[in-house]
Amino acid sequence: MLAAISLFVIITLSALLTKVAAIALMHTGLSTDVAKFQARSAYTGSGFTSAESEKLLNHPVRRKIIYVLMLVGNAGIITTLSSLILTFVLPSNRSSLLYSILILLVGLTLLWLAIKSKIVDKWLSKVIDRMLKKYTKIDVKDYAAILHLSGEYQISELRVRKGSWLANKNLLELDLKSEGINVLGIKKEDGNYIGSPNGDNVILVNDIITMYGKAEVFRNLDARDDDFLGDWNHNKIAAKENLDKESKH
Repeated sequence: MLAAISLFVIITLSALLTKVAAIALMHTGLSTDVAKFQARSAYTGSGFTSAESEKLLNHPVRRKIIYVLMLVGNAGIITTLSSLILTFVLPSNRSSLLYSILILLVGLTLLWLAIKSKIVDKWLSKVIDRMLKKYTKIDVKDYAAILHLSGEYQISELRVRKGSWLANKNLLELDLKSEGINVLGIKKEDGNYIGSPNGDNVILVNDIITMYGKAEVFRNLDARDDDFLGDWNHNKIAAKENLDKESKH
């Protein structure tokens, strides 16, 4: 029974640790889904793609978080396996084994419900935020709230395909701001990144554009071809955006 309780405690601490790490990664600018995935990947040692590892390891705070997760994760996995083995080996009789399994099942079920609970998640996030502000030097900012990344607004990446309306034009010519789209950066095919690009920057095929704006416009841009319909879509959305702005004033 003691081994079963120990295993439950270890799993709970592991879940809490990855939660703390995910929130810390979110405060460095990663999206919620990406932060959770990277925290769990680092803890379990499953690894990342080269592009993802570059984003993480080039950022000093993210690098420290991932390092701690990998270090603790290696010890945690070994301890978990040891406790799991002891849970099934130590019991001297059938009833003790069944009792240990019951404790594990009930405990893991409660833990799973707590992890999935939005109320627990919200409360835990607030507590972890306060702890990070008080005991670390991480610049705790809710980027999703700052950028209003909810509802129709989001940050998205778009790879420019051949024949796209975006291809081989500069930002001034594209006038994406009239559609409510702000271009935050451009990753060129050779790997170079242009942050806060100006109107003279030309968009080429296979460039990856990071943009902020409405999701419906992103979908339209992605499907837009370099023809008269592409221009018509641009003018239509720009006119609608202008009407929306005028109605708010």
